[in-house]
Amino acid sequence: MSTETTPDRRKLEDQIRQLNERIAELERTKDQMEAQLSEAKTMAEMPTAVTTAPELEHTLGRLVKKIAMILQAEKCVFMLHDTESGELVARKPALGLNDEQIHLLRVRATQGISGEVFRDSKPLIVDDAASDDRTVKENVVILGIRSLLTVPLVMEKRDEQERVVEKRTIGVLHVFNKRFGASFSEEDVRLLSILARQAAAVIANAQLYIEIAEKKQELEATLRSLLAGVLVVGINGRLSLVNAAAQEMLGINSSKSPGMPFREAVPNEKVCALIRTALSEQRDVAEEIDVVSPTERVLQAQTAMVRSENGESMGVVAIFNDITEIRNVDRMKTAFVSTVSHELRTPLTSIKGFISTLLSDTEGFFDDSARLEFYQIIDQECDRLTRLISDLLNVSRIESGRALEINWKPVDVPDIVTKVINAQKSYTDRHEFPIQFPDGFPRIMADQDKFDQILTNLLSNAVKYSPRGGQVAVRGEVVEGEMIQVSIMDQGIGIPADKLTKVFERFERIDNRDTREAGGTGIGLYLVKHLVEAHGGSIWVESDLGKGSTFIFKLPIQPPRELTEQ
Repeated sequence: MSTETTPDRRKLEDQIRQLNERIAELERTKDQMEAQLSEAKTMAEMPTAVTTAPELEHTLGRLVKKIAMILQAEKCVFMLHDTESGELVARKPALGLNDEQIHLLRVRATQGISGEVFRDSKPLIVDDAASDDRTVKENVVILGIRSLLTVPLVMEKRDEQERVVEKRTIGVLHVFNKRFGASFSEEDVRLLSILARQAAAVIANAQLYIEIAEKKQELEATLRSLLAGVLVVGINGRLSLVNAAAQEMLGINSSKSPGMPFREAVPNEKVCALIRTALSEQRDVAEEIDVVSPTERVLQAQTAMVRSENGESMGVVAIFNDITEIRNVDRMKTAFVSTVSHELRTPLTSIKGFISTLLSDTEGFFDDSARLEFYQIIDQECDRLTRLISDLLNVSRIESGRALEINWKPVDVPDIVTKVINAQKSYTDRHEFPIQFPDGFPRIMADQDKFDQILTNLLSNAVKYSPRGGQVAVRGEVVEGEMIQVSIMDQGIGIPADKLTKVFERFERIDNRDTREAGGTGIGLYLVKHLVEAHGGSIWVESDLGKGSTFIFKLPIQPPRELTEQ
């Protein structure tokens, strides 16, 4: 009987052994799956407070490596939804994909497995990517995809009781090619879904932080680049932002200003008083402030309260505009109006006086010679008045942006110089006017009247600013083969070095006793510069203070075609 039962016994023992081995294998699988699940849950508890793009990339880099290891996948990549293009776009970091492959991996949200998972927010397993109708075959070939598991990246918003109040799919998470030829399982789906939820939270929170940080940086960069000075002071009285313009305007030390009490950082007491008033009275303040250091300036200051959405005061922003030049121009305009009034009155007074004298001479007290002299003086004063009015009209055209009209025709430069010098001789007996031009000096294409204005203004200035007399020499030469150069040299008071670049600006005059006696409107050289440039030329000045000045201008013999065609 024992011999009959032995085979059955051995068979039973083999079955028991196989069952034990299977149980042991299942135990090992169970332990492995519990370990994977535990690791997945541990990873799911990763902190989500990622606040910078590098932090996000580093965190996600660790995550894709762990995901690939837990699911035994060769490749892992995130694809995020781009709302502007409507595409799902692969993002760094990724495992098993190079930069070019990541760049190429993008599909419409209505396309392929990626689009289906994104739209339906349900995971999908594909065992044979090459034969599945839903896959994008180009991506399958480029990325070498055999099998894949894709889960949605769902961002969940929870209330205070941890209840889900909002869900939003922001992309998908792919793993490709299960190692050892195996297929992805439902357990893999469960594990990857756990990890995807945490990844979505990390990405969504980081994107929000990064977006806010980028907007803050953009705002700060904008404020720093403004020409206006900007100070932001918190409700605690400490500076939170000072742009470069404010540092330069107010003499604030850039290395010490952030976070300092504004009273310590801002050296100007008037600015401090302005901010104190705004903070204490919780109102907007505006005034003009004179600043002496680092340079003398006039600043237009305006404050505005910074308030939260619920109206709570958070601080004050102060904006400073440098209006020094505006105030200087206002002063110059006032002086200009006064000067022009004087300049107009002078020839009118002279004309009125001589006309009245002639009209009152009913008995013939003045002979013909005296009357002729009176008429010549009246004629000269009328010319002087005409020139002044013409200058004012031309300046008005320049200021309004209208081009000066140039009537081009051949001009004999030495003849015009001689004519203008003869006119100037009638105003002075203290000056000599030597003229030096080479033989055969070329005629130029120019506007004769405006060329006359250029010379008249320069020679008139030379006479006025050399009150002790001396020579006012005019020299002409041909330079660079196609330009003429004319120099007007005087032996007058000269120009300070710091004024050499400013004498051609409107209303600019050298302010000393000699110049005040000489008079002038301050627009002559401004007009000369524009007249020269309208001819395609250039002008500059050289001067030795107390010894005289030389004004030099160059004009083309033949003007550029673009000027003559205007």
